[in-house]
Amino acid sequence: MSSIAASFFDTVSVYAQVTDPAPERPPLADKIDQFLRYATWLAILSGTVSIIVAGAKFAWEKWSGGGMESPKMVAGAMIGGVVATSAGTIMNTVLSI
Repeated sequence: MSSIAASFFDTVSVYAQVTDPAPERPPLADKIDQFLRYATWLAILSGTVSIIVAGAKFAWEKWSGGGMESPKMVAGAMIGGVVATSAGTIMNTVLSI
């Protein structure tokens, strides 16, 4: 039994002497970063445009006296904006579990 323990401790001491390698960026990391920047700008732009369109439709419905469907559009755009801006935090929380 002691030879197994000695063998184990010898193995651990050999692994303890291995140096910690320097981290390297994976291949195509620059392209992935660029894609994520484009996706972020697209999310910001689409949220801004949807708020503007919903606000214009809201004003048009108020002025013409039509059915009020645009408050749902405004609420949907706001919820989408909250989800889009918190996506990074949500992913960090999910991946750290």
